[in-house]
Amino acid sequence: MKVDVILGLQWGDEGKGKIVDVLTPKYDAISRFQGGPNAGHTLEINDFKQVLHSIPSGIFHENKANVIGNGVVLDPLVFKNEIESIKKHGIDLHKNLYISKKAHLILPTHKLLDAASEAAKGDTKIGSTLKGIGPTYKDKVGRDGLRVGDLIENFDEKYKARIDAHKIILEKLYQFDYKQLLEEVEKEWFEGIKVLKEFTFVDSEHMIDDLIQDGKSVLAEGAQGTLLDIDFGSYPFVTSSNTICAGACTGLGIAPQKIGEVFGIFKAYCTRVGMGPFPTELHCETGQKLRDAGNEYGSTTGRPRRCGWLDLVALKYSIMINGVTQLFMMKGDVLDTFETIKICVGYEIDGEVIDKFPFELDDNVKPIYVELPGWETDLTKLTHQNEFPEELNNYISFIEDETGLPITIASVGPNRAQTIHIEK
Repeated sequence: MKVDVILGLQWGDEGKGKIVDVLTPKYDAISRFQGGPNAGHTLEINDFKQVLHSIPSGIFHENKANVIGNGVVLDPLVFKNEIESIKKHGIDLHKNLYISKKAHLILPTHKLLDAASEAAKGDTKIGSTLKGIGPTYKDKVGRDGLRVGDLIENFDEKYKARIDAHKIILEKLYQFDYKQLLEEVEKEWFEGIKVLKEFTFVDSEHMIDDLIQDGKSVLAEGAQGTLLDIDFGSYPFVTSSNTICAGACTGLGIAPQKIGEVFGIFKAYCTRVGMGPFPTELHCETGQKLRDAGNEYGSTTGRPRRCGWLDLVALKYSIMINGVTQLFMMKGDVLDTFETIKICVGYEIDGEVIDKFPFELDDNVKPIYVELPGWETDLTKLTHQNEFPEELNNYISFIEDETGLPITIASVGPNRAQTIHIEK
């Protein structure tokens, strides 16, 4: 058996949570391999909605193992709140949720460092969600982090040493008044630690390998999107981890030859949250129409998402970086009322036309569009590909021809049932 990987091909918010939930019945285990609680995977199942921040999106299926991998940074308070929210649906995760001992902990002072750093940047801030994720990864790379496994022995001593070091940075570098904020956050944080310690800590690399050796199927779930990858995204307006397929190898301990299918998820248009370049962004009524039709507001932060047309230059780049084998197109229904739909097929930079993603995106990048007729049909009631209007089939075929990959799933609404498998 091999591990299949599912990941976003844009700037995040592509709808990965819904698709993981849809695919979970085919797998024995679902695993998160990177990112922190800035990821908000929204599931809509029958009559309720659940936003997941750290826990894999397969949790609403019985007898499925859910693994938080070593590449994840975990906030105990967010974890506690998430567990309590899920409990309201009558689900007890103690039997099927496993947490890597090597996953790093987001400490209370990491959030304060995040806020202080962002404030110090002024106009050059990157739009951090202020969840403490960047500072946690900094400590990880700097070999100063605390991991879940540290909770097993001498944790108080290790915690104090790290917090004291952070206090010096807050005082000396940022002149940041942290005392009252830290007192408020710390108490709740340790309540989260109590809940975290109720769960099973594992050497997740061994657990995943044992599942593979036993012939079990595993799905690796990415967070954020390819264009937010620390190495290959629109740097510096990126997240702090590797969001690409290779991140599944380092974030779970999977050998490269053990990767099977790579499912790439994209919206039928584009969105982005926070600061950073966005070539196809629409600063007009059309952009607002997309935002309203798609309810494009962050599931974690509530921030309005920036909206624009589909960017095939960026999409093909993401496909290349990840070795995508199948495409899933999300939120096609958001385009239901458009008479004409645009797709970016190239960039013009200083008079030169290119079709490859450049080293750096800036205001000089002008998108080159083709126009396709819209379907002006309500897709939300459709249940089979045979019901697709001709214009939607043409839209799908155009993307397939440009990318060289099949679109095998089209989502026509937020609910689990509004997911149409496309046979080729």
